[in-house]
Amino acid sequence: MRKISLLLSITALFTLVFLADFTWSAESKPMPKRTLKNNMSEVYNILPDPATCFSEIFTKGMYYGRLRLNYFYYDNYASSLHDPTGFAVGGSLIYKTAPLHGLSATAGFYTAQNLGLLDKEDALFGKTGKDTFSRYDRLKDGDWGMNVLAQAYAQYSIFKTDLKVGRQIYESFLTTSNDTKFIPVTFEGYTIYSEYVPATTLSLAWLTAMKLRDHTTFHDVITYDDRQDEVYNYKGNNVYLRAFNDMDDGSAHKGLSYLKLKAAGEDVENDLVIAGVSNKSIKNLTFDVWYTGVPDLFYSLMAEPNYDIALPDGWILTPGFRYMQQFDNGAGEIGGAALNGKLVTGFDPVTGRPVVPSGHYRGYRDADNVDSKMYAARLVLKKGAGNVMVGYSKIADEADLITPWRGFPTGGYTRTMGESNWQADCASWMFLAFYDFDKAGMIKGFRASIDFVTSDEDDLKEHLNGDSLGTDRYVVHSDLWYRFQSLPDLEARVRFKWLDGDDRTNAATYNKFGSSVDPSYSDIRFELNYLF
Repeated sequence: MRKISLLLSITALFTLVFLADFTWSAESKPMPKRTLKNNMSEVYNILPDPATCFSEIFTKGMYYGRLRLNYFYYDNYASSLHDPTGFAVGGSLIYKTAPLHGLSATAGFYTAQNLGLLDKEDALFGKTGKDTFSRYDRLKDGDWGMNVLAQAYAQYSIFKTDLKVGRQIYESFLTTSNDTKFIPVTFEGYTIYSEYVPATTLSLAWLTAMKLRDHTTFHDVITYDDRQDEVYNYKGNNVYLRAFNDMDDGSAHKGLSYLKLKAAGEDVENDLVIAGVSNKSIKNLTFDVWYTGVPDLFYSLMAEPNYDIALPDGWILTPGFRYMQQFDNGAGEIGGAALNGKLVTGFDPVTGRPVVPSGHYRGYRDADNVDSKMYAARLVLKKGAGNVMVGYSKIADEADLITPWRGFPTGGYTRTMGESNWQADCASWMFLAFYDFDKAGMIKGFRASIDFVTSDEDDLKEHLNGDSLGTDRYVVHSDLWYRFQSLPDLEARVRFKWLDGDDRTNAATYNKFGSSVDPSYSDIRFELNYLF
């Protein structure tokens, strides 16, 4: 009741502030240093002017501040035991030096401090609220807060080309900052972004480590750490603290684990290699191609055209198509075709290598192979302040797609908040509508979106594989944004999600009474962002 009352209080407060702010006529202000996209990631509008001498590197440098408040309420209809509400404050302070002869540097410090609504059980079973703290730090040291230098890189710019070395945000097809909580996903490595070739952008990256949103340390880009050298027992549940990809990332391939990679003689310190090209040489056509790979394990290729068709009365219809092919380069024989790693049956007593049955096993046609593919298509109809989209995606009945870097292969087509729909033999439909009431001259500072997603999962895999995501489901999700007129640097967002899922029928998810488990739930999130 305390958490529900707090949620109602926050909603009422937001409503009153909105009503009070509605009639405010803000004075014109200069362009802000940064603005937020709909996904709450940052766009830099103003950068430091070039320095003419060494001392101006710092005197002309600029700070970019951000204060954030997040509230999460998650209600799983199948159980009343764990109600992982999260409520925290935090933010970031980023400093950019002025460039001198093309050389500059950036450092970004981030913090998130939980406000005491979570308890020990939430550290084990928390869902959305867990991103307000580091599960590893909480279970090991009792620390509910996160503090991390997530960005620290040097940059050299020349001929419309930027070279960055160090800790940084890197956006690509399968990597993203995913900055919807407190601390973005960042990577360590080397990146190049260039617009030197007309009508073309080129992006290259060699990434050596990554940090997830709810981690305070950097770790390997693919290894799932299943070592049991640190064990905490809480009410009969063994929780293994992991320094690498762990249970905090639902998209990690748990079969590509520390112990299994070691047993197979493979490296547990891997690199992520990325190359992407976006070309607009043909009028109204945007064509993107991406390569993403972990050497000696697997790689993928993606191609995507989007073509704008002008219609009468100012309407624009944009059909798009995305094709992704995932290629096995040794990962299948180590971890199997399923992301949850349950196709591995053990270790060979002679060689010590992981054993994955070949051929059809537990719903997968080729259990020791991660070769797979995805087809996705969409139609976007837009005019002025609004747009609607219908999207479809289909994953081949081969292997799950491996994407633990918070980029989503179905993003922009059928992916919605908190959902993954890139398991083998999953087909999804999405309808989305967005309208910017401010741009339309109706309600200043206000915009909204709503989407409906349905996913048809492979029932055989759900039954045999014990995959908690493997049930047919229907999702309704809505986002509301409001930029305050009295304080234009302050923006609020409310997110609602309702999921209706088929009961899980596999033995691994039966409850203690022997009945199937209802995966349905609701998810409410509230966020305030202040940029300065």
